[in-house]
Amino acid sequence: MKHLLFAVLCILFGFQNLHAQQLKSPNENFIMEFTLAQDGTPTYHLTYKGKTVIKPSTLGIELKEDKNNKKSLLNDFTIIDKKTSSFDETWKPVWGEQSSIRNHYNELAVTLHQKETERQLIITFRLFNDGLAFRYEFPAQKNLIYFVIKEEKTQFAMTGDHTAFWIPGDYDTQEYDYTTSKLSEIRTLFPKAKNRNLAQPPFSLTGVQTSLMLKTKEGLYINLHEAALLNYSCMHLNLDDKNMLFESWLTPDAKGDKGYMQAPAHSPWRTIIVSDDAREILASKMTLNLNEPCKLKDTSWIKPIKYVGVWWEMITGKSTWRFTDELPAVQLGVTDYTKVKTNGRHGATTENVKKYIDFAATHGFDAVLVEGWNEGWEDWLGRSKDYVFDFVTPYPDFDVKAIRDYAQSKAIKMMMHHETSGSVRNYERHMDKAYQFMKENGYDAVKSGYVGSILPRGENHYSQWIVNHYQYALEKAAEYKIMVNAHEAVRPTGICRTYPNLIGNESARGGECEAFGGSNPNHVTILPFTRLLGGPMDYTPGIFEMDISKMNPRNKSHANCTIANQLALYVTLYSPLQMAADVPENYNRFPDAFQFIKDVAVDWSESHYLEAEPGQYLTVARKAKGTQNWFVGNVNGYEPRISTLTLSFLEKGKKYTATIYADGKDANYKTNPQAYTVRKIPVTNKSKLSQLSAAGGGYAISIIEDTK
Repeated sequence: MKHLLFAVLCILFGFQNLHAQQLKSPNENFIMEFTLAQDGTPTYHLTYKGKTVIKPSTLGIELKEDKNNKKSLLNDFTIIDKKTSSFDETWKPVWGEQSSIRNHYNELAVTLHQKETERQLIITFRLFNDGLAFRYEFPAQKNLIYFVIKEEKTQFAMTGDHTAFWIPGDYDTQEYDYTTSKLSEIRTLFPKAKNRNLAQPPFSLTGVQTSLMLKTKEGLYINLHEAALLNYSCMHLNLDDKNMLFESWLTPDAKGDKGYMQAPAHSPWRTIIVSDDAREILASKMTLNLNEPCKLKDTSWIKPIKYVGVWWEMITGKSTWRFTDELPAVQLGVTDYTKVKTNGRHGATTENVKKYIDFAATHGFDAVLVEGWNEGWEDWLGRSKDYVFDFVTPYPDFDVKAIRDYAQSKAIKMMMHHETSGSVRNYERHMDKAYQFMKENGYDAVKSGYVGSILPRGENHYSQWIVNHYQYALEKAAEYKIMVNAHEAVRPTGICRTYPNLIGNESARGGECEAFGGSNPNHVTILPFTRLLGGPMDYTPGIFEMDISKMNPRNKSHANCTIANQLALYVTLYSPLQMAADVPENYNRFPDAFQFIKDVAVDWSESHYLEAEPGQYLTVARKAKGTQNWFVGNVNGYEPRISTLTLSFLEKGKKYTATIYADGKDANYKTNPQAYTVRKIPVTNKSKLSQLSAAGGGYAISIIEDTK
């Protein structure tokens, strides 16, 4: 019956069922059919539990014409070989949501021959129990050696006008609130959704970014993304809203080209994760599994980190990154900062940093991040300036050695900050010296930033050249045993499996935006379905003072969340790198709530998704690695609700004490964000809980085994 249905669909959509190849998932819930259209165009079709997920869709690569490439890799193919295989392993991540991950799939590799050009193209499909992945492979051959990609023509034909959780296509930033709409509404809503962040004119009024989350009217959840993005341009999706058909759209370089290739080579994996249960989308490890195993022989130096930092006071405008307000412009090696007056609001002073070190030591944190410590911040942004920073020269009021020695005396690690201002080639010139400087002064982790237009001029943040830079910085850092937390970089696609020193990325609208007008209250209920499928996010949670004017009277912003919501993020937004982002004095005002941040783990042996609906709510339970302790987090969207859960994940026969940090009965992200309660109750694996979750709110629970 399924084969008959596929044949009918092929006829309806102009394809012939020639040389059809079928691939089933290990549990047989998924079936993928591959065939060639009458003109030799590769096509595929995907079903889940007998329901069509992706209608017959075409595949191919459009090449830029030159004397050697007169014909693209789009059609006129015949199948000359096919290979099937199965794979099943369990591997252990260096850090993660669970202590072991199963990688189980069936594979079909189809070798295509294009008669006119005598070229070959391999399309490899992997079908997991949670979805489909495929990529293009260009084997070594005499008629395809060097080539330029004009566009990748991968299609994802939808079965209807699905609900989508989307952000606008953009070559330079992902820092958007998500829009929830029907696919047919994207064009109308696009002008409002693109806001001031869009760094260049949109390539399409229906262009969106991956990871794209979708929900059908029948209740199927679908996620479209990519995995193992290496030496290739980042993929967007362009919607044909008349036919409900997505087609890949690669990020161009300064010349408009979308990929410079040399065979043998391959594309990243294109991924389709599907389930009728939203929790299974979140639990999927398909993106990680599509990346190569860890390439680092020694990973003992890679440690999950909980940190504080001189950052939030700068974001809110209470203090500044720059040392002085007297200079309209500066030049490294020329400007003498000892001869100018400090502005009195510089945050990265030796005295101020020592206060953060003391706070970290008192409360059991691992590290302190300092931004604005180095010369050059006076004219760092928007100047198309190449030589912005040298990453080793501190301002006069920041004593590197004194800070190093003081931190070591308190058993606190320091985290370095490298802002490139988008001047990528300048960063690469200084990288070895900068990393060596870090090691000499006791810095094992770096937060890198890429704010601003990319230099070389005209390049985009997500083009092939810049993707390669991010990878170069990561691999170079590994040589120095340095962990990387890259902000404004390309969205992660599971590379952290191969290089686990990539302990965090931003690459989405993070907590800092609560100081810039606030994110939508449901933003954090969508991120786990989108951005976090590719790897952990340095979201910087833990904001306790939502009225930003109390930090800086000139800033009238208001964070759209409750304190309980901020606590829950340490569990719901997984990362081995977690910041207590607010300033010490705000934590001192709410010591009982702050206790959860002090207690919560950053590395896990088990994770269970208990409730989930994108854009509405999410509840997660995680077991701290090496302990019997559990932590639960719930975040909620616009509508208050009662969250119900059973603690069946606890070990049978054992008793625990649960400390519940919850929204107060009148809590609301707008009107009463700091209302919360803390209570303790005994629990076992048979316990059931019902808990109010306010608008823009949530709750957090620590569950500690009773040992007496």
